[in-house]
Amino acid sequence: MPNLVYVLLRRLRVPLIVLVIVYAVSILGFVLIPGKDDQGNVWYMDFFHAFYFVSFMGSTIGFGEIPYPFTVPQRLWATVCIYATVIAWLFGIGSLVNTMQDQAFRRLMKRNAFIRHVRSLTDPFYLICGFGDTGRLLAQALAHEGIHSVVVDESEDNINSLELTDYGVKVPGIIGESSRPQTLIDAGLRHPKCRGIVALTNDDQVNLKIALTGYLIRPELPIIVRAEHEAVARNIASFGDNRIIDPFQTFAKKLALAFHSPGMYLLYDWMTGVPYEKLHEPLFPPKGKWILCSYGRFGKAVYDELIEEGIVPVIIEANPELIDADDNTSLEKVIQGDGTEAETLIEAGVREAVGIVAGTDNDANNLSILMTARELNPKLFTIARQNRRRNDLLFDEAQIDLVMQRGSVIAHKIFALIRNPLIEDFLNKAQQHDNAWANELVSRIGGVVRDMVPEVWEVDITEADMPAFHAVAGDSRHMLFVRDLYRDPRNRDDVLPCVPLLVKRGYEDILLPPDNFKLERNDRLLFCGRSVAQRQMEWNGRNYDVLMYVLTGEEHPSGMLWKWLRKRQQQESAAPADER
Repeated sequence: MPNLVYVLLRRLRVPLIVLVIVYAVSILGFVLIPGKDDQGNVWYMDFFHAFYFVSFMGSTIGFGEIPYPFTVPQRLWATVCIYATVIAWLFGIGSLVNTMQDQAFRRLMKRNAFIRHVRSLTDPFYLICGFGDTGRLLAQALAHEGIHSVVVDESEDNINSLELTDYGVKVPGIIGESSRPQTLIDAGLRHPKCRGIVALTNDDQVNLKIALTGYLIRPELPIIVRAEHEAVARNIASFGDNRIIDPFQTFAKKLALAFHSPGMYLLYDWMTGVPYEKLHEPLFPPKGKWILCSYGRFGKAVYDELIEEGIVPVIIEANPELIDADDNTSLEKVIQGDGTEAETLIEAGVREAVGIVAGTDNDANNLSILMTARELNPKLFTIARQNRRRNDLLFDEAQIDLVMQRGSVIAHKIFALIRNPLIEDFLNKAQQHDNAWANELVSRIGGVVRDMVPEVWEVDITEADMPAFHAVAGDSRHMLFVRDLYRDPRNRDDVLPCVPLLVKRGYEDILLPPDNFKLERNDRLLFCGRSVAQRQMEWNGRNYDVLMYVLTGEEHPSGMLWKWLRKRQQQESAAPADER
């Protein structure tokens, strides 16, 4: 870390030299110029008194203490020194102010303050590289969950916006290139509280470098990487235990779920939602003729999933030569154009189509495609790719059935992985069931939550996390069942607004465990519901007396006074009548 004092002194070298010389010459002059004492004898100042006098004279404090009246030569020298020291101070102060306003020095001060803050962190945190739309949404979602993060971004505007945003918890940020290992180290890569790295920059090569740096310096850390090119994704997957997020593939697979299992699509959407996000309605995209505008990375991902669903879409592409026929043998029809013109859409058969996907990398073109298509066929199911979050208002007003916002897709999936790793186990297990099963579970979850996505939390029956549950689960006198975990600690006959989703016991996953499922020590459970249920459940799991009330219905006093009174009451009740 650069020494801030050294840099400051180097910047002020000339003003300090001038100030030292002026003071030295002034002091020397007062020592050499003779004066007179009160008896008229010749008197010389020593160096201490000369330094003392020049100090309060040069700072313009005043002349409140002078041993003897000055002679004319001394007064003349004092006049010269007054102007010299004042000019030297003005030069020094001006140079200091100029240095403090210098952008490079200000960045250095911020960097030093950032490094000191990161070193002082005592809570676990995640290192987020890239603070665009995805990084902002992820940092906000993590902050709502009380999860700390540290941000690295090369844009000063992005870091300034981070400092001006209130996330509830402090989110420090640093301006720097995420591809430089020293930047990541300054941001806390070697900090013992760092729990993982999230690479979200717009450059796949930079994300690859971040993953390599994290793997070489902290190989035990989980690394989540955004990668949109298949070659880079394979490269990242070749080392370490990296999680690769492709927003286009993720969205396309969700869309495929909506075609063959709308209930599973809705369940996936709710489980990966961020805090305070409204519940989405079920999505029912129709099967039939579809039009796909643009065959880039997004279009190809959607096309492949539509083919899996038995739908062969008509493709509108401005550069048809980019489509490799060898890799897409089922291509039925390709029309050259942008899709923004009515003639192109009519040629593609928009009047007979049931749905259209606007997937270009230009938001204005995507909106134009959908508006033109709706003029020709108002019943179309519309899907649009949104590239910039600042266009939220336009896409909301357009009333599009499904919007793919790249940053939102990535942030939702990463947030689900960070918040609770069991969510992925649950979703993988859930996809083995049919749509009817998913609909039933969605209805059950909808009955306990309100209009916001459910909170999802994990309960570990360990001594460190839930000591009361851990003690009872290993006690031969009691048995702990799933239903005991979500009894209301204020009234054991009521249940908390939550649903048990999964029990993980070693390598075994039990999906939707019944209420009478017996729990054991070190079991991990996944719940979803309202946040109040999570807080009350923690009360059950961490307070043995509360748990005993939940299990037996008997209240057990926890304070010493109440225990003494209860013991006294029991003794009086057991005593014979003649002794009372």
